[in-house]
Amino acid sequence: MALELRGITCTYPGGTVALDDVSLTLAPGIFGLLGPNGAGKSTLMRVLATLQQPERGTVTLDGLDVLAQPSAARAQLGYLPQDFGLYPNLSAEATLDHFAALKGLDEKAERRARVQALLERVNLAQHRAQAVGTFSGGMRQRLGLAIALIGSPRLLILDEPTSGLDPAERHRLYDHLVAIGDDVIVLLSTHLVEDIAAVAPALAILHRGRLVRQGSCEALLAPLRGRVWRVPVPSDAAMRNDRTADAIAWPAGTRPVSRRRASGALVARVVAEASPRDDAVAVEPTLEDAYFDAVGGAEAADRAP
Repeated sequence: MALELRGITCTYPGGTVALDDVSLTLAPGIFGLLGPNGAGKSTLMRVLATLQQPERGTVTLDGLDVLAQPSAARAQLGYLPQDFGLYPNLSAEATLDHFAALKGLDEKAERRARVQALLERVNLAQHRAQAVGTFSGGMRQRLGLAIALIGSPRLLILDEPTSGLDPAERHRLYDHLVAIGDDVIVLLSTHLVEDIAAVAPALAILHRGRLVRQGSCEALLAPLRGRVWRVPVPSDAAMRNDRTADAIAWPAGTRPVSRRRASGALVARVVAEASPRDDAVAVEPTLEDAYFDAVGGAEAADRAP
């Protein structure tokens, strides 16, 4: 089974290009789609969920033309959008039963068994009678995941599923996704590098509607090994300018990729073939380094004459 996207292009009124010739091939397992806000991730999710038609391109799921046969495609997919509405006074059990009926599970005993199994799977069985309007953010997301799984989908689309979750709830959701990913194509869209690093062995980086890098996590890290350095940022330079690239005069060939505070001190992470300064320390590259390097390189290419 494979999900294949070829040349997906979407332009919004006013000329904004949301997706620019996006092509991907996904097999069963978890695949991450990473990018900043406004990169086009949600647009791509809506296309795959048959909620939006692209101007150009094709999408096939195990040979099925998703765009030409949306009803058949919907029977095989589950979708957890960023925002989804629920009836606040309904219990978790009644809510899931409602969505199971919408998915075509007409036989009452079968539907009940499916609902109970999913409540157990997402650790909500003990809250089955609780009104969903009283749920925490994490409980709500877990119920949303159960709704997305109700039809035993072959393709599961998750758009920013950890948004608003505390660290404990986020890691519980990671556990659920890993358990699902063996038999289903799971496309996890997020702007949080931590989400991808935790569960996805492969990813694509989307920036301004274009795929700027894709492959296994190891393949994205390999070109950076031996080339990432941590450099303290002088406090006076940090105060002068919010952008590390402008705050320090870097040697030619040095690319700042990010900066962060560690124990109150500001440090920059840069990519360079050799130590850019006497106080630089060589460090192992992270997926965050690969992400910022890809996005920064794309922005530099956009600015080039």
